[in-house]
Amino acid sequence: MGETPKASLARLPVAFDDIEAAARLLEGSVKRTICDRSRTLSDITGAEIWLKFENLQFTATFKERGALNRLSALSAEERHRGVIAASAGNHAQGVAYHAARLSIPATIFVPLGTPTVKIENTRRHGTDVIEGGATLEEATALAIEHGRKQHLTFIHPYDDPLIVAGQGTIALEMLAAVPDLEVLIIPIGGGGLISGMAIAAKTLKPGIEIIGVQAALCPSMYNLIKAQQLPMRGDTLAEGISVKAPGRITSEIVRALVDDILLASEQRIEQALSLFITIEKTVTEGAGAAGLAAVLANEARFKGRKVGLVLSGGNIDTHLLSSVLTRQLAREGRLTQLRFDIADRPGQLGTVVAILGKMGANIVEVSHQRIFTDLPAKAVVLEVVIETRDRSHLDATIAALKAANIDVSGHG
Repeated sequence: MGETPKASLARLPVAFDDIEAAARLLEGSVKRTICDRSRTLSDITGAEIWLKFENLQFTATFKERGALNRLSALSAEERHRGVIAASAGNHAQGVAYHAARLSIPATIFVPLGTPTVKIENTRRHGTDVIEGGATLEEATALAIEHGRKQHLTFIHPYDDPLIVAGQGTIALEMLAAVPDLEVLIIPIGGGGLISGMAIAAKTLKPGIEIIGVQAALCPSMYNLIKAQQLPMRGDTLAEGISVKAPGRITSEIVRALVDDILLASEQRIEQALSLFITIEKTVTEGAGAAGLAAVLANEARFKGRKVGLVLSGGNIDTHLLSSVLTRQLAREGRLTQLRFDIADRPGQLGTVVAILGKMGANIVEVSHQRIFTDLPAKAVVLEVVIETRDRSHLDATIAALKAANIDVSGHG
């Protein structure tokens, strides 16, 4: 970057004083979430992992912070007319919740395909939710046009100095709790969270490293900052950071203060989400798991360092969550579908079941197929879903079946 953090900070559109002012305003209205060390995740990654549980906010998202800071700055006339916002879900909930608390009418546009849990949680606050647009950008355009016609104040999800300042209060709390943090790894969508946190952290501790993480399927800020043209699919588990157009304000801050941006694969995000549930007993959405995903993919880089991660949200559809957990069990060799080509005669299924039982494999599901198969008429396809302890237990089970001359193939 060529500049000291102090020089960079001096010319940015959001100042540290703005973040401190936001912290005073939010006191008592937004939860000061815990920042705790994860002993097990630290052992797994080799880094000292500290977790900021923003998924424990009332709306299960950090977005409350910026939303309340922005809503509180409205004039009496603006409050009376009401506000409008566009969001993939979490900003919507933050705006809806605090608008209801402040008796401000609110309308929210969400893209088609937004997780049902986020839509219903938003409507629960009495907000008018309108689904429209295939992407967040299209929903935003619809919201701006609707707001113009109805004379509503548009509350931007990230490209607003007051939003940025509100999100930055997270870094104040993290460094107050753990002053010797060496690295903050922060999810990036439009950039509001990392921008605010970077300003706060670099002011308090100029030497701290700020690392952003984006889903590899939607590397918008990565492309902008690194002058790349990686493809933008957008259909990521981390839909909360699936933003195709980073903000003007946030891009300036990221360029000035963020040390690097990493990309997280879908498999790593799923793995991280699963680890949070199984180890920390806490539910995160894909975006909230992105920081840990980056650590898992870059263990050597963060080994031995004190790393702060933000669990930015916990609003994930239950069906999607079930799918993620099941897929992770399959990757770990703990849940597998075995396929057998066996003769269609009595005793064959019993033989398979007996070997599985002897090996301690738990049978979850059994399916016979006689019709839709290319096997001879006297043969049958048998598919069995089994649960095993780990990959080595699975390998031993398959070896035992093959030793008994049973034709088996398996995939997790």
